[in-house]
Amino acid sequence: MSVPRRPYVMLVALFLLVIGCSAGAAPTVDPAAPREAAGPGASAAQSRTVEPLRRPAVIPALGPRTRSQIPATARQAVVVTGQGPDSNRSSVVLYNFDDPALGWRPGAGPWPAHNGMEGWTDHHVAGDLRSPAGVFGLTDAGGRLPDPGALLPYDEDSAFAASGEGFLGEPLEGSFDYVVAINYNRTPGTSPLDRDRPLGEERGGGIWIHVDHEGPTQGCVSLTEDRMRELLLILDPAKSPVIVMGDAASLAR
Repeated sequence: MSVPRRPYVMLVALFLLVIGCSAGAAPTVDPAAPREAAGPGASAAQSRTVEPLRRPAVIPALGPRTRSQIPATARQAVVVTGQGPDSNRSSVVLYNFDDPALGWRPGAGPWPAHNGMEGWTDHHVAGDLRSPAGVFGLTDAGGRLPDPGALLPYDEDSAFAASGEGFLGEPLEGSFDYVVAINYNRTPGTSPLDRDRPLGEERGGGIWIHVDHEGPTQGCVSLTEDRMRELLLILDPAKSPVIVMGDAASLAR
């Protein structure tokens, strides 16, 4: 006896329809639906956030010629920016270089300051009443008052006493209570009072950072007494500090 084929064919067709829907058809994706985060198999380009490249910071307003004069070993820089080539007023900012990835970062200032009565020069001579422009080391300190805790070698000596009047008739007393010698025409590693002049007496000397007497100087840079104490506590010989000084236009070269 033969079995009718129609019910069997219908059963097979129904079975294929069921497994076809579950295994063969591609799922429908809603393009507006949010995408899931990349899994372990995602490419590095998909999973990595690209940060913008940052260059180490340089000291602002210094041009390439001036920056090239700063020794590679220097990790502190006192930047004295004069208002003009013939101006005796300036501004002081201390910068630190603690992380090569970050570069130079401001650490103190800006502080108002005075400089030479007649402004700045790149060829200082004795009696010109101008501050020498350039980059110079800072290795030695001293003063009439006791050491406030300076990191630089400090020479306390009564010979730092000052007297008389400045260019504006202001008293000079106390001007050398605290000083930091600027290594212009002097021998580093000696007291600021040392009289040795490697370039000769005609090129001047005794150029210091000292206490301000509220008037222009004969060639030094002057800060208020509280700022001088602060500077003495910050300057670190292990960081080979330098002073970068001049009028704004010359420093920008």
